[in-house]
Amino acid sequence: MGDLVAVSAIERRICMAVRPVLESMGFDLVRLRLFGTTGRTLQVMVERGDGRMNVEDCAEASHAISSILDAEDPIQQAYTLEVSSPGIDRPLTRADDFPAWKGHFARVELRESIDGQRRFKGTIVEANDGNIRMRLADKEVAFQFESVTSARLVTTRKLLETAAAAPEDEGISRRERKRK
Repeated sequence: MGDLVAVSAIERRICMAVRPVLESMGFDLVRLRLFGTTGRTLQVMVERGDGRMNVEDCAEASHAISSILDAEDPIQQAYTLEVSSPGIDRPLTRADDFPAWKGHFARVELRESIDGQRRFKGTIVEANDGNIRMRLADKEVAFQFESVTSARLVTTRKLLETAAAAPEDEGISRRERKRK
């Protein structure tokens, strides 16, 4: 089963280069996106296996990613490397993200429509083996993770309470990368 961590070919190439190193350091790669045409940004979201993240963790991950990118040189123009935690309204990019956030409110977009609808906002009721069920305002909907094109948590009181219980602060690290 695939994931939504990296979508484009270059993102997948970068992902394949950095993921093993990040995992060896105890980080999970949550999302990797390269965007912009003139001022390119490589956005990398990482977290520790226990979900905690702080500024020092972001800096450590940023240095490791930067070293890999210097060696691999996959981006052919100047870019900014931005390494951060996924944040409170985190993207849900892996099938395992859904059961981890069961009971929380999410926004999901699917490839194919269900009853004429592709975008849903609701509570994750059940998620296992890539099968996801959400409770919407007026009904429940079930779908497979493989049909998801994008998903993220929505900030709610419950999510804020969950985040407040976390012992570490979120962090972010930005580094300018220039072509030589």
